[in-house]
Amino acid sequence: MNSYRFVLLTSGLLSITCMLARCTSPIQKAEAENQKAKEESAPLEIFKLSKGQLSSSIKIPGELIAYQQVDLYAKVSSFVKKLNVDVGSVVSAGQILATMEAPELNSQLAGAESRLKSQEAVYLASKATYQRLLETSKTPGTVSQNDLDLALAKQNSDLAQFKAAQAAYREVGDTKNYLEIRAPFSGIITARNVSAGAYVGPSGKGSEAPIFTLQQQDKLRLVVSVPELYSAYLNRQNEIKFSVKALPSESFTAKVARLAGALDPRLRSQRIEMDVNNSNKQLLPGMITEVEIPLTGAEHTFVVPTEAVLNSTLGTFVIKVEHDSTKWIPVNLGRQADGKSEVFGPLNESTQLVRLATEEIRDKEPVRAPVKLIQ
Repeated sequence: MNSYRFVLLTSGLLSITCMLARCTSPIQKAEAENQKAKEESAPLEIFKLSKGQLSSSIKIPGELIAYQQVDLYAKVSSFVKKLNVDVGSVVSAGQILATMEAPELNSQLAGAESRLKSQEAVYLASKATYQRLLETSKTPGTVSQNDLDLALAKQNSDLAQFKAAQAAYREVGDTKNYLEIRAPFSGIITARNVSAGAYVGPSGKGSEAPIFTLQQQDKLRLVVSVPELYSAYLNRQNEIKFSVKALPSESFTAKVARLAGALDPRLRSQRIEMDVNNSNKQLLPGMITEVEIPLTGAEHTFVVPTEAVLNSTLGTFVIKVEHDSTKWIPVNLGRQADGKSEVFGPLNESTQLVRLATEEIRDKEPVRAPVKLIQ
């Protein structure tokens, strides 16, 4: 009996459920149709494609290096006699930084001077002999032509020997001049690796480290490696801003001075350099900087709102409206900034594009909603 009642109750509930479903289904269907009609009646916003200029910037690390830097070594084997400067010394171009001594060079110079004077005397004697013979030969029959030719050859030979002695003397003298280390340019001594009495030379134990390291710091180079993607936007007119962690409240500016003109094969980036005025010595070589480089595109590029670009599994498109139908146009994206994007593809000015591109707007379908042109 209970089973029979349970079956009747279950059947009644199922009947009521079915009736409710049949009653609500038309209502839901009507609501869905009304919603679809509202969506179709909403205007489709379009705009006319135009050319413009998109300005953006990137932030990448850079490094400050000395405008000029040189390691100063000894040219000849010698001993350090006197050091005139030390680390931190400000020097000017041509200033004597250190003096070395090599006694054997004095002996070589004296010997070269003696040979020079000897050859000079020989040359002057042969020259005088030739001149006398030449004057005598003006009287016919006094001097044979052969004797005159031999005297001229002797003079030329002695002249060559005299010039060789002069060259040998200058060579020893120039070598002795290397005993004085002079500053090739004005700057600051940033390293000193020897003391007075140390042996220095082009080879051996005294040649491992330079005597001094000299840097020009009143002007620095800011070196940055710009990725390949942005290299086309660089030019020598770009003015950049940069900052350093040591001076967080300061902002500095510089202009692009040099472009490498080639990509580093390992990093796929282009090296650029900016000249930085550092007359107040605030900045130091070796500082790491954060550089903001403006990327200004050409004026002949097409710029569209970013939401007008459709990124689907089939590719990247913009949706064109023409003759009351839609068409997906494949494009390539450039830079993006401030809600806008550069697009490249088979596009023309004044082409009408959908402002909000979605996959619901199918390719090659008629436009059912009213079209609204926005500026």
